[in-house]
Amino acid sequence: MNDENKSKSSKVKVMYVRGEEATSSRSSGNPRTGKGGRSSDRKAPTDRRSSSSPRRDESSVRRNESSSHRNDSPWRTVSKRPTEQKESTQAPSADEGLTAKSYIDPEQLRRQRQEETRVYGENACQALFQSRPEAIVRAWFVQSVTPRFRETLRWLAANRKAYHVVDDSELAKAAGTEHHGGVCFIIKKQTGLDVAAWLAQAEEQDCVVALENVGNPHNLGAIMRSCAHFGAKAILVNDANLLESGAAVRTAEGGAEHVRAVTAPSFLQGLDAFRRAGYSIVTTSSHEGQPLASTTFPTKTVFVLGQEGEGLHEETLRQGDISLSIGGTGNIESLNVSVAAGILLGEWWRQQKA
Repeated sequence: MNDENKSKSSKVKVMYVRGEEATSSRSSGNPRTGKGGRSSDRKAPTDRRSSSSPRRDESSVRRNESSSHRNDSPWRTVSKRPTEQKESTQAPSADEGLTAKSYIDPEQLRRQRQEETRVYGENACQALFQSRPEAIVRAWFVQSVTPRFRETLRWLAANRKAYHVVDDSELAKAAGTEHHGGVCFIIKKQTGLDVAAWLAQAEEQDCVVALENVGNPHNLGAIMRSCAHFGAKAILVNDANLLESGAAVRTAEGGAEHVRAVTAPSFLQGLDAFRRAGYSIVTTSSHEGQPLASTTFPTKTVFVLGQEGEGLHEETLRQGDISLSIGGTGNIESLNVSVAAGILLGEWWRQQKA
């Protein structure tokens, strides 16, 4: 090896390449340490059997042939300087085998990151593991929760999924929040369904929540939790990723595993598709509409809810088949959107089960 490769600041990487010369491990030993070789003047042990034995001669020939094959191996170790490693940026071809440096396509890595998200919180992670364990890519735990995740840990180990038992500060870094609940998963996202795909599999009794411009993850999580409790299995949103955020899934406390995001080219087109499929579109208002207590909901209903500040757009309100209001004291102008969703879903559930 050249002196320039022995510099303390240079790291030597061992690679495997084809070589012309065969090396014999039996005669020369370890080329790096000088150990392991057979001394030329060492006497061979005396064999009690006759040297003229045909069986011994045949076995000796086989051993010599096997040794020759090993010594004729086309692979030998060489060193490569870090500067040379940087120059090799080309992806390996199929016939390079073990000689090629591991290559990761940056574009492929970027797409993979976009397809993953964090889930944290004990109930959320337990529900995800029970529902779709194959989605888990990596996991972190604090020691105190591991007894409650024994089944998960066994499954991760059996399926060669990386997991780490860390302290609270390390887990906060992995989860991106201090409110991690002692566990965090990196998972593959569950992509939303197109509205046509949902309608093709929808049951005869179906309730859908449609959210216009609702983006607060805590509200979204609370709505998913109410949906799971009252049997609404789909939420129409413009962006399915909204329901995949760690804060939303944690707030849902396991409810996210019982609800699917449904998308359409536009929010109004999604509502129109549900109407044409026989659903009744129900809009809400703080100031007008028939009272909730006197409203009868059909078996197929879409509840349309908007953000607290602006509510539903005028064009969206015109899409409603039923417009209703949730009565109260009038001391406040409106309810939180997640609270309103829970009240509507609870009444729909009561009527369907009555």
